[in-house]
Amino acid sequence: MDELDREIVSILRQDARTPYTEIAEEVGISEGTVRNRVERLLEEGVIERFTVATRTGNVKAMIEVEVDVDVDTAAVSGAIAGWEEVDFVWQVSGEEDIVVVVDATDTESVNELITRARGMEEVMSTKTRLILDERLG
Repeated sequence: MDELDREIVSILRQDARTPYTEIAEEVGISEGTVRNRVERLLEEGVIERFTVATRTGNVKAMIEVEVDVDVDTAAVSGAIAGWEEVDFVWQVSGEEDIVVVVDATDTESVNELITRARGMEEVMSTKTRLILDERLG
């Protein structure tokens, strides 16, 4: 990924619906070049998906999950990723092994997700942080 790819990705991070013509104008290349580069970034897996950020009035939270040392973290992450309220599941280094970002209707729903995670045989503990504000980078 070169500097031009980084510029294109940066624009798409702010608004994934930005027309290629606007991106081309902003970075000083043709629309076709933008299109080709985005297609290549998708094929290479640099861009994984385009998504929508919403302001639903819901409660967003990070649930940090610690699993036992002999647990298949990818399998636990995959199971949690299927839960309806889950936006992201990250396998991370540090004290906790998995971070789950959720968008739930209320704190009761967040608590239900915490209880559900704690009910998994592989889960040793959880920590939860409510997300108070969110800014796109």
